[in-house]
Parts: sequence; C-alpha cells; structure tokens
Amino acid sequence: MENRRIGLVGNPNVGKSLIFTHLTGIGVEVSNYPGTTVHLKQGTCCCLTHSFELIDLPGLYGLNGSTPEEQLVREMIVHRELDSLIVILNATHLERNLYLLLQICEYNIPLIIVVNMLDYAEKNGIKLDLCRMQEIFSVPVIGTSAIHGTNTSNILPSLFNAAHPTWKTQYDNHIEAACRNLQHIAHISKEEALHVLEGAEPWSDTASPELEEKLRKEAQSIIVEMEPEHQMSIHQIIAANRHYAAANIAKEIVTHTPSKPQFNLDHQLTKAFPGLPILILLLSLMLCIVFILGSTLEEIFVELFTIHALDPLTLVPLHPLAYEVAYSLAMAAMAGLGIAFPFIFIFYLLISALEDSGYMTRAAFLADRMMHQFGLHGQVLVPMILGLGCNVPAIMGIRQLNTRRERFIASFLITMVPCSARTVIIAGIVATYLGLWRAFSIYLLVGILIIITGIMLSRVTPGAQYGMVLEMAPLRWPGPKQVLVRSWIHIREFLFIAMPLLLVSSVALGLLGYYGVLNWFQGFMAPFMTTVLGLPDFASTALLFGILRKEMALETLIVLAGTPNLGAVMSNIQLYTFAIVSVLFIPCVSTIAVLARELGTRHALLVSAYTVMLGIGAGCLVHLLL
Repeated sequence: MENRRIGLVGNPNVGKSLIFTHLTGIGVEVSNYPGTTVHLKQGTCCCLTHSFELIDLPGLYGLNGSTPEEQLVREMIVHRELDSLIVILNATHLERNLYLLLQICEYNIPLIIVVNMLDYAEKNGIKLDLCRMQEIFSVPVIGTSAIHGTNTSNILPSLFNAAHPTWKTQYDNHIEAACRNLQHIAHISKEEALHVLEGAEPWSDTASPELEEKLRKEAQSIIVEMEPEHQMSIHQIIAANRHYAAANIAKEIVTHTPSKPQFNLDHQLTKAFPGLPILILLLSLMLCIVFILGSTLEEIFVELFTIHALDPLTLVPLHPLAYEVAYSLAMAAMAGLGIAFPFIFIFYLLISALEDSGYMTRAAFLADRMMHQFGLHGQVLVPMILGLGCNVPAIMGIRQLNTRRERFIASFLITMVPCSARTVIIAGIVATYLGLWRAFSIYLLVGILIIITGIMLSRVTPGAQYGMVLEMAPLRWPGPKQVLVRSWIHIREFLFIAMPLLLVSSVALGLLGYYGVLNWFQGFMAPFMTTVLGLPDFASTALLFGILRKEMALETLIVLAGTPNLGAVMSNIQLYTFAIVSVLFIPCVSTIAVLARELGTRHALLVSAYTVMLGIGAGCLVHLLL
C-alpha cells in the first residue's frame, strides 16, 4: 500500500483542525517536529489502495516570516517533505486567505484547495464560484462545511488529482526586473529569486556558498535602490502586489448579495456591558458545574470503590508487604478514577464546548484593556483560560505573543492559574468539606495574587508593549462530536500518563511507609509543617508528590491519611491551608519542563522559586490569621 504525506495548511480559524479530525478520527499523535518546539498533530487514513499520513500544520498568515511556525512550514515545503498540500480557506474571508495560497503557489507543490465554512458564507449573503476558482488555479477545489461534515468525504479522493497550480502572480516592473537580474546571476527560478529578495535562503541544491553570498549582496544592492523610490520596505512592496492579486481573484469568485438584518450577538459579547458580566458568569457557571456535578460523581465512585475494592481487600489473608502493595494500588485507583477523574472529565467537556463555540476570541477582545495593565494584551487571555484545563498547552500557547517581554510575563501568570488538577484539589477538599463559597474564595485569592504579580512584573520587565490584532472565530453551537473528540484528547493524557504514574507512585509510597522511610521524612519535616503551616506531618509528602502531578497531592494525602474522608483526620483550617499551599506551590514537573524548553532553564527556576515562596507565604498567613 502506497503511503503519502499530506500537509493541511491555512490561516488560523479556518476549520483546519476540524477537517483534520474528520479525516483522521481521534487516533492522532501530537509531537514536536525534530529540532523545533513546534507541535504537530499527525494521523493516518486510507482511501482505496493508498495510505495517507496527514499532518496538521500550524495556522499562519504567510510563509515569509521568522516565527518558528512559519520557518517550519516553509522548510517542509521547500525540502519536499510533503507529497502534497490541502490548502484550507475561509469562505467568509476569502480575499484575506488567498494571500497565503498565492505564496504557496510560488513553491510549485501539488495541492488541492478546500473552501470551508460555505454555510456561514451563505448565511452572510456570500456566494462563491468554485468552478471559476478551479479554472484560475488549475487544481481541484472542494467546498465544505466542516462543522456539519458536509462534503468532507470528497477531500481524500481529490488528493489523487492534486496538481501543480498554474497561477503566477504578476509583480510590478521593478520586482520583475530584480528577479530577472538575480536569475541571471544564478540559474534559479523566478519564485526562488523572489524569496531571495525577501531575505530567504535560495533553496536550490546547485547554489554554492560563494554564489549564495553573491546573490545576497546583489539582492541587498537592489533593495537599497528600490525602497526609497517606493517609500516602502521590500516586504511591503511584494506583499502589496500579492494583496492586489488576491483582491482581483476575489472579485472574480465572490458575489455579495444583501442579507436580512439579524441580531448582532457579536456586538453584545464584545462590549464592556453586557460582555464582561457574561464572561464572568460563564466562567463562574463552569466552575460551579465542575464542583457540584464532580462532587456528586465523586461520592458515587468512592462508595463503589469502598464496597467492591477496599472492604473485600481487608478480608483477604495476605502477607503484610503484599497487603501494603495491594492496598496502595486500590487507594490509588480510587483517588485517581474515583476522585480526580470526575472533575477532570466534566471540566474538559465544558472547556472544549467553549473552545468549539468560538467564544474564546471574544473573551480575549474583552480582556484587552485590562491586560494592558500587566504589559500584555487580550490575546493572552486565551492561553490563560486554557490554563484552567492544563498549564502545559497554555504555556505553549504563549508562542503567539509577539515579544519575549510578553512571553516572560504571561508565563508567570499562567503557572499561577488553577489548572484542572488544582481544581481537583479545590473541589475534592474545600468544596466537599467546607462548601462552595470557601472554594471560590481560593480562586479569588489566586486571582488577586495574579493581578499583583502581573502589575509588579509589568513595572520591572524591560521591553516595549505592542497592540493586538486578533481574528474572530465564527460563533456557532458546539458540535457534540467535536466536543467529545477535543475532550478525549485531553482526558486520555490523564488516563494513560497520570494514572500509571499515580499507581507506581502509590506503590512506592506504600513501600517507603512499610520500611519506615516515610516516617523519617515526615518526622524531619514535621517541625516546619506543624509550626509554620499548621499541617499534619504527612502533608509534606503529599506536597512533594504534587510536583509530579498536581492532583497527586490530594491523591497522596488520601493514601497517607488511610481514608477518603479527610474531614475525619484534618481540621477545616488544615484542609483550607493545604489547598492554598497546593494550588500556589511549585508547578508540576511537566509545566517546569515546558517552561525550560520555551524560555530557558533559568526562567523555569525563577518561576519555581517564586511560586514556592508564594505558596508557603500564603499558607503561613492563613495559618496565622485563621
């Protein structure tokens, strides 16, 4: 069976990932491209006798930039690491999307075009002549509505007819003359000469280092003459030509017809009122659902585990060592599946629905003015809300921020956001034993500390502050299938990574306790834990294991307490203090690793040291004041 590598490429918010999911299902692999920090989703599918390896490339607006995502996609196309491309365009913003397509055409790689969101275009009175588009580019053009799955089944068969686009963008006389000059120096194509003008390396294998240097010098001398005459940079001149070509193509393809006046929900969601109250209400409602429904499921699961696992285990005659191992496994299974999983499962269902609805970009727009107080802009709210699920992808999301200053500040704030694992601690301890309002008070305290930290960092972190340009994703009802697929991708990490780690760690704890090592460590930490934080000595071990996975702090506490009823062994103040310290304490090891990779080891250590001091300081204050 022949195997072909296909790349899906397009602007952000064109439905690329949704089409990828339709084509590959949920059996996808997320990995770093070798030598980069860029994450790629990969999946396989079959059509007739061919196997396709689909790669969901990062969403981007152009190929001539210097971001890691743009460099990666450009290199994969230049070095022919992909057999063909599926270029996905948004039917409602076709002219803007055509700019990227025109750039891709210059690389002369086989492709097909997928025009997505036809249902939204029709709703807005936009009609597209896809047959004319196919004539212009001489490649297959498929119209789809990915949210409904309309016509997505025709994408894979169309790949057999993927062709080299015949469209050639006509540039002004100065650019054309410059390209001919560079072509004369080295036997390269016009498209390659154009990219040399833009500052890219020539991609021909025949170009020697001496010839490349000669090309660069000649290009620089041309640019020095051309820019003053046009009063624009070379990049602006070339981009203006492409935008002009995209506008002319769009005129041939797109027809606007008057549509009936409709209620503008976007206008309401992006105004300070009622936009901000709606945002606060949505986030509060989401946390309430997680707390209430998660607690209900927790009680059911814990009772089932107790009746069918823990109680029968006490009746089995086992050697003390074997009993310790079996009991540790049973307690770990109950802590992970019975206590943590209900909260994580519900949270990811809700956050996935919010993502799929397109509301996230409205929230970012609303938060822009407030975020400027922290030296950031509203776009950082999207990774911060994602941080409520997991800090790791949220930290990766700061790559979209323009400057290192913004990424530096955002990374500090995101690591303080209570992720779903910390929500497990808040819900499993505070909401369960102390009530909902006490649970919300922890979010309030963390929010205040995030604000103080953000303001402080904005005052001391060097660098300039820039504005925000953000494309609004279309509003829609979340699709049940898409929500479940998004949720499963997040949840399976807990099931297949966190649960095995929890089981192994629980057995390790049991063995350490059996041989007395745990008692020694807890005795060593007891003066600090009881005097400074007012916690029982075994809480130190739970905090230590919380560095591996945050929810393991609660799970380990239950294992060490010997009962899921923590209220029977700890006072209300101790429970509240433990939750505060756990939530603010050093991030999990995965977050630390991602911080080190994205911003450097020194930065990761700085964040870790700050959060340790913050957690212990807050816990000490709670102990002293309450």
